[in-house]
Order: sequence, then structure tokens, then C-alpha cells
Amino acid sequence: MSYVAEAHPQLAIPHLPALIHLLHQPNIHNGITRNIVRLLQFVPIPEPLHGEVMDRCFRYIENLQEKPAIKAFALTVLHNLSQHYPEIVPEIKAIIADRLDYETPAFKVRAKIFLR
Repeated sequence: MSYVAEAHPQLAIPHLPALIHLLHQPNIHNGITRNIVRLLQFVPIPEPLHGEVMDRCFRYIENLQEKPAIKAFALTVLHNLSQHYPEIVPEIKAIIADRLDYETPAFKVRAKIFLR
């Protein structure tokens, strides 16, 4: 699913509300979450969904128990959204500074890209 969205982002746009809704399911499999958040890196997210996506991504990067790939993808999604909402940059930087020593290499690479 995410590979198709990477190659043809316009195909995923009509399905974004349903996909984002899935992220709120209580016992969703990590693979589904990972695929959806990965997809969000490549797709122009419609403005009405920005707040909900930001909230989810902040929750993922702050969650100590979250899977590393989900955190890394969420950080990239937040980086993309920060182009529209520069006011979220200080909060993201604070989370990165707080978590960087404890995170995986994937998160650290994404964090360094964000901090450039």
C-alpha cells in the first residue's frame, strides 16, 4: 500500500480519511500503523486532516513503547507538516532533544534530517 502511494500519491488521497481513522483503533496491528504512517510521508495530506495527523504523529514519537519504524516515519510526517505549521518546530525539537540519546538509529537519522 505505501509503495503504491510513494509511486502514485494521488491514488491514496481519497482514502486518507479512512486510513487515518484506522489509526484510532485500539488494538490495531503495528504493521498496519507502520504502513499508514509510512504512506503519509509521501502523500499531500489535505488541510482538514492536518490536526489529526499531527496529533497522532506526536503521540507516536513521544511513546516510549512505540516501534522504531513508526516513530521514524511519524517524525518525517511532522517534518513535512512543519512546512505549513512552523510553530510546531520548537515542540518537535524539544522532543528530539529529550529522546535522542535513547532512540534507535532510524529515529536519530530522521531527527538529524529534521534539525538541519
